[in-house]
Amino acid sequence: MKKIVTSFIASIALVSTLSAADFYATVDGDKITKQDIDMLLQDPRVNFDQLPQEAKSQVLEGAINRKLIAKKAIKDGIEKDSQYVEEINSIKESLALQIWQSKEIEKIKFSDTEKRDFYEKNKARFVIPETFEASHILVDSETDAKNIIKEIEKASNKDAKFKELAQSKSKDPNKVNGGQIPRFAAEQMVPEFASAVKALAKGAYSKTPTKTQFGYHVIFVKDKIAGKSLTYDEVKNDVEQILTAEKFNKKIDELVQSLRKDAKIVIK
Repeated sequence: MKKIVTSFIASIALVSTLSAADFYATVDGDKITKQDIDMLLQDPRVNFDQLPQEAKSQVLEGAINRKLIAKKAIKDGIEKDSQYVEEINSIKESLALQIWQSKEIEKIKFSDTEKRDFYEKNKARFVIPETFEASHILVDSETDAKNIIKEIEKASNKDAKFKELAQSKSKDPNKVNGGQIPRFAAEQMVPEFASAVKALAKGAYSKTPTKTQFGYHVIFVKDKIAGKSLTYDEVKNDVEQILTAEKFNKKIDELVQSLRKDAKIVIK
């Protein structure tokens, strides 16, 4: 919906931290860190520090047991096992790339002047478009849609009648909500529907059906929420992300081209 570029580089997973500073226990001098706990929990939604004391104790005991078994495996020589070596080698490149990318991105800095200049030159990218709250009734034929409009026009309480007809006649899943659609920007809808919504005033119903690839729509626009341009202070973090992504992508493109010149690449 928004034209703000909030996503970073889709193919790159940044490493926020690879070694947790906090630790909860030690096993023969080896720390059990937050990273160890998170790996055991396997759910980023769970905050260990906010768990009840009994649950925290159980998780910590599990982490201690895991650490003891891992230390035993290493002592028994698992690091020389061919399967272990193969698995370690398989993640080396990915881990090296991840850490390298993280460190390279940390080097990229922009002054406030550079960020403001980018914002001023690209204000169109930082706009929240007009959004709408609307309901609709979707039917297969134009005749059915016209009959629905006639029934709405006859009703003393048009809003209630619209909901009733949506629930009884619409083939759209939103019929259970009286035809109400979650708030949307016009660009999210098919062009014919978007044009019809834009043309209707707030509180107005369709006088004629709107035909789309899905059928015929009778529309009721409940509200129109004006769009707005966002200020620099509202988007300065987004600006920095965009600039960093652009600079990093350019650096990667140049580096790849340089490396490919000297590499022996065979594609089968």
